[in-house]
Amino acid sequence: MTAAVRPPRRFVLTAATIVLLGVLWYLAWVLTGGTGMGTMAVGYLFMPAVMTVGAMAVRSMRRAVPLVRAGRRFWLLLEACCYLFSAGFTLLAVDAFRFAPVAPSMPPAGAVLIGSGVVLAMWGVVQVPLGVTSWYERGKQWLDRTIALLGCCTVLWHFGVAPMVLAPEPWTTSALSILLLACGFAAGAITKVSYIAGGPVDRTAMRLIASTGLTAAGVALLAVLGGYDGILPGQAACMPLSGLLIALGARRQQGASAAPQRTGNVWLPYLAVLAVDVPVADVLFRAEHWGPGKWEGRLVVVSAVTVTALVAVRQYVAFRENSRLLREKQADEERLRHEATHDPLTGLANRALFKQRLETALGSGSATVLLVDLDDFKTVNDSLGHDVGDTLLVAFAGALSDAAGADGEAARLAGDEFAVLVTTPEAGECVAERVMAATTVPISTHRLLVHVSAGLASALPGTVPSQVLRDADAAMHAAKQRGKANWVRYASGMEQPAQAHARLGGDLRRALDAGEFRVVYQPIVGLADGRVLGAEALVRWAHPERGLVSPAEFIPAAERTGLIVPLGRYVLRETCRQAAQWLAEFGPDALTKIAPNVSVRQLHDPDFVADVRAALDDYGLPPERLVLELTESAVLRGQQVLRVLHELHDMGVRLALDDFGTGESSLSLLRSFPAAIVKLDKSFVDGIELDEPGTPAADARQAVARAVIQLADALGLDTVAEGIESQEQVERLLRLGYTVGQGYHLGRPGSAEDLTARLAGQRTAAAA
Repeated sequence: MTAAVRPPRRFVLTAATIVLLGVLWYLAWVLTGGTGMGTMAVGYLFMPAVMTVGAMAVRSMRRAVPLVRAGRRFWLLLEACCYLFSAGFTLLAVDAFRFAPVAPSMPPAGAVLIGSGVVLAMWGVVQVPLGVTSWYERGKQWLDRTIALLGCCTVLWHFGVAPMVLAPEPWTTSALSILLLACGFAAGAITKVSYIAGGPVDRTAMRLIASTGLTAAGVALLAVLGGYDGILPGQAACMPLSGLLIALGARRQQGASAAPQRTGNVWLPYLAVLAVDVPVADVLFRAEHWGPGKWEGRLVVVSAVTVTALVAVRQYVAFRENSRLLREKQADEERLRHEATHDPLTGLANRALFKQRLETALGSGSATVLLVDLDDFKTVNDSLGHDVGDTLLVAFAGALSDAAGADGEAARLAGDEFAVLVTTPEAGECVAERVMAATTVPISTHRLLVHVSAGLASALPGTVPSQVLRDADAAMHAAKQRGKANWVRYASGMEQPAQAHARLGGDLRRALDAGEFRVVYQPIVGLADGRVLGAEALVRWAHPERGLVSPAEFIPAAERTGLIVPLGRYVLRETCRQAAQWLAEFGPDALTKIAPNVSVRQLHDPDFVADVRAALDDYGLPPERLVLELTESAVLRGQQVLRVLHELHDMGVRLALDDFGTGESSLSLLRSFPAAIVKLDKSFVDGIELDEPGTPAADARQAVARAVIQLADALGLDTVAEGIESQEQVERLLRLGYTVGQGYHLGRPGSAEDLTARLAGQRTAAAA
């Protein structure tokens, strides 16, 4: 609201003052018998004055408050209504002064102006949206509003309008038209506002505006009781209240906040039935309403009958609605029960229902459980996407159900783990064979060939279901250890390796918290002069009881449990810290690369790129000094991994492809993978110095080594030869073009202090 716009509060106070003056003037006029307060025409001045103030309040609010189109239209029509009312009642006041002391009749021009104002107000109220979109809900609401409107109109007609129409001294057409319109506005506005649940016009503001129609009803009642003389109190004390209500509505709209949606008044139709009973009772108990020509009483009865019939229709609609809601509730309950016991993707029984069925089966006899796990399913998700993975799960669920047949009940326990409950023990092996046979052909719409590992376990009656599942799980893991794509029946003791793996996972978590891991560094050196150029960072576990634990044992466990992510984060940060310390101590030429290994689980961690950036920033290590070593299996994990690798490359971090030459896609990888370094795998270095030239073994090794160095040179990549164990291998690799390597002959993995001593000796030798 700008400073130039006056707040509606001023208009509310002005309107309230005018209303108070009108009431005081009328009381004084009555007490003095019409002799002490001037001419009666003064009482006709309050209405045009207060309506002008109401119009100004609406105009001020419209300028100050940003309104949507429907709200702006409503308040604009209401402002125009106020101006028309003010003009019409001004003409009436002029006639009051002209014909004083006789009470004036409504001039035709004034009646037209006031009637037009009422029509505009009614149109504005009709246009206010109710927030109902469906035809069904709109129809129900129209039925309710029709009932309420008829009930309200019947009361106003019987006690207000009809007595004026049937009065011995007939009212003028202008006055009757205005009162009819005003009563219609009162009935329509009250029924409309009862169903406004919120929207462009504030709910309370609409109630205040709708209440202005009650002033017309008050004037009608005064007129019925006092005849034409009853118009004066309406003009002076009752009707000016409408202007005050409009000013209050404008103020409410300006200070309104977004209110929650509420439903309409469902009790209004029933209130209308009670209301219409009042004129019906009046007609029945007063004999003058009956007899020849007493059409008004019959009209009231017809209206009451119509309202009652409409209420009956509404009750039928409500009954239909309740029946529909009850059916929907029953369907929802059935759906919820099904969702609680079935897998939403495959439709098979879930773990809870499977355990319940297994418990029931073991309660009455023996049972067999076949636990099935899809081999390398994560690779499908990572390389082809989760949608393809979901399609594969659905297809496999169907194949599993078909393989189980009448002998078993299939279920999906979690992820890519399924189970079959076989209630006939001798059929367990047959079901297992059928499941294995079902995976020998491609399945799903993508025609994917998948393999499964399965574990079979049988139990006697009374066995705990969880024990049977543990036995089947142990057998399944034994099948995986035997090469996957097969099934194994449980035998006693099979669970011990799985338990050892579980204990190892717990030890890993404890070791991380206790700081038992150490980073060691294997030098990367120049083959010509033996100078240290960099180092590969490796992690070691100093177990307090078992001593040094082999990485071949704990790294797979860390991958399986997800602890490789925090472990890799520790290695990365410690490596960056130590590298920054070496650079500060020995200068920028001392170490050109420091290379920790990165697992595929780290690349899938959404915080990995941020972790790398934070480690570099925290220790001030230049990004080009950091080399992240990755295997081909890590790189071949889909578009998400490639996006992460490109982000790291754009950051300035160099990427090394480890064990190069051993995979099926090594050459094609270099087209999409932003590698800076390739590392010739140890398998192509072993024995390279022993084979005589011209022999097939020597030619094969040297051909691969020569192809890798030529390809790297063509693509502008650096090369590192791994696994060098003798000076003869160094000399052979130098002749092939390799300049950098690592291996036990060049330096074993050692502590940071060992590498520090070597760098110090190297600096001393260079100075000498």
